[in-house]
Amino acid sequence: MAYRKLGRDNKHRRSLLASQVKNVIMYESIQTTETRAKETRKFVEKMITYGKDGSLVARRKALAFLHNDKEVVNKIFNELAPRYEKRNGGYTRIIKLSERRGDDALTVILELVNDNTKEEKETKEAKPKKTTKKKEEVKEEA
Repeated sequence: MAYRKLGRDNKHRRSLLASQVKNVIMYESIQTTETRAKETRKFVEKMITYGKDGSLVARRKALAFLHNDKEVVNKIFNELAPRYEKRNGGYTRIIKLSERRGDDALTVILELVNDNTKEEKETKEAKPKKTTKKKEEVKEEA
């Protein structure tokens, strides 16, 4: 698997990615550079897939990657996994912003996709259709 080195040695890069994954999961959105976001996205998707698996082995793999942060792992397994239960990947979205002033690096927002397909269907069914009066009916009333 090809990966970006992000200008860091192995331990520092792994720590940076784990930290960014934790922040994406806890706050559901972070602002970072494009290359970091693209690399972080892979690991966020993997963590949510572990959550959907739900096994003890998957929980231990997530704990190992996230430096034993039980709060984050519990959020993955208890909140995010049920939310993305029917979704097969594509849990994150990258929204491009602008260039950073100091080094001209492209900044982006990496966020979790809201799976509102159920809510949208319910609201569409619940809304009554608007009835419009025809021109003839309006003339007759006047």
